[in-house]
Amino acid sequence: MSRKKTAIMISGRGSNMAALIEAAADHGFPVEIAGVISDKADAPGLVIANQRKIPARVIARADFANRRAHDSAIDAALGGFGAEIVALAGYMRLLTAGFVGKWQGRMINIHPSLLPLFRGLDAHRRALEAGVRLHGCTVHFVTPEVDSGPIIAQAAVPVLADDTEEMLAARVLKAEHQLYPLALRLVAEGSVRMEAGRTVFDLGHGSERASPLILAPDLRPAAPNLEDLARFTP
Repeated sequence: MSRKKTAIMISGRGSNMAALIEAAADHGFPVEIAGVISDKADAPGLVIANQRKIPARVIARADFANRRAHDSAIDAALGGFGAEIVALAGYMRLLTAGFVGKWQGRMINIHPSLLPLFRGLDAHRRALEAGVRLHGCTVHFVTPEVDSGPIIAQAAVPVLADDTEEMLAARVLKAEHQLYPLALRLVAEGSVRMEAGRTVFDLGHGSERASPLILAPDLRPAAPNLEDLARFTP
């Protein structure tokens, strides 16, 4: 089996990065983690990458005159890793349209909300303030507009009456760690692609559809998609 070389971009603790690294430790997983890039030298995730002997580069924004030059350096590092897919995992810096355009359809991100709700920062606080009863996370293709690319997969978790922001965030993070490897697998094996501004699933038996993979609060496929999506469960 040919494994897709994937680079992970981080800014912080790298917990989703760690989940992807753990998934890729199984040689049956269609991804090889080729390298890690951080825009912060003190990102805790770099320690994890080093412990797992994964090549890591720090490319700090402060070392470059502008975003375009910074993104150009990142692109060169991705080329050095031989990356075929880029997975943003808590990468907190905006990317230029030119960089995003070059990697369009091959760059994915995970966001801690059920997009299109609560794009941007403080998603958990805003979910609690809005009084939603379901919250969750989304994996999507990256486009120039923040948190607005075609959705690949979502996982929903319940919002409980006594939830604090920290409690809800912990529940969502657990779902993220299961959802992101699943979504990356779909992209790497060619079961999902970005086409004409939407996500298209190739189900492997002559049919396609544009609806995203949805996981229910218990992280099992939700009806009515159970039959079609059974093979995509972790």
